[in-house]
Amino acid sequence: MLVVAALVPETALLVPGAAGDADLLRGLRTAAVAAVAEVVAAEVATVVVVAPGPVPRELAGVVRPSLGAAGVPDDLLWWPDHPVTLPGDGRDVPAVPSAVGLHLLLRSRRRSGVRVVEVTGRQSSEELTSLGRELVDDEPTGLVVVGSGSGRHGPDGPLADDPRAPEHDARVLADLVDAGPDARARLAEDDADLARDLAVRGWAPWQVLLGAAGRRPVRSRLLAESTDLGAHHAVLVWDAR
Repeated sequence: MLVVAALVPETALLVPGAAGDADLLRGLRTAAVAAVAEVVAAEVATVVVVAPGPVPRELAGVVRPSLGAAGVPDDLLWWPDHPVTLPGDGRDVPAVPSAVGLHLLLRSRRRSGVRVVEVTGRQSSEELTSLGRELVDDEPTGLVVVGSGSGRHGPDGPLADDPRAPEHDARVLADLVDAGPDARARLAEDDADLARDLAVRGWAPWQVLLGAAGRRPVRSRLLAESTDLGAHHAVLVWDAR
């Protein structure tokens, strides 16, 4: 059963020190820390980080939330990268979005009862929603859903500008804020091909969230939104209690 979910951006810049001495996304960071703290405060048995990755997988063993894959030396981060022990054997290396989610959990001192699942936009909506149902099937569960909108907002974006990005991201954010049955139906039907074209990193994690929420009533709150640096980021809480 889904209890509460924090929806947070996947950018490495959320972690202080990732941009050197510049503090570029302070407002988003503060909101993201607060959202994840709500999940931890719910005292659920399991918290699952759901994040975009290179392949569909669940991480296992002892992992460190390294941002090395983003070209950020871990010794430059202002937050310590304590290892987290996940179910199973091994020492998997998380993708950067998963590492961001783990950093946020560690800020709230959650180090046990954690799972990390990475998903991709190549998976079908049906496969992802089924995964979401499975993740919350056995016990009260919290989610940290890591993902953002398009990175194609204007000339300052990390990728080439696309005039379709503002309308798409505004529509999706409105439905995430609404979180009612009609809004969830529209989110489930969001065009995966368009999302890939716009480099929307949240599409797959949001499909998992829809499956986890099922038909449960949800109260949604928007904590922060930004298109600074040409990418659309938002922080929300979905509360199903």
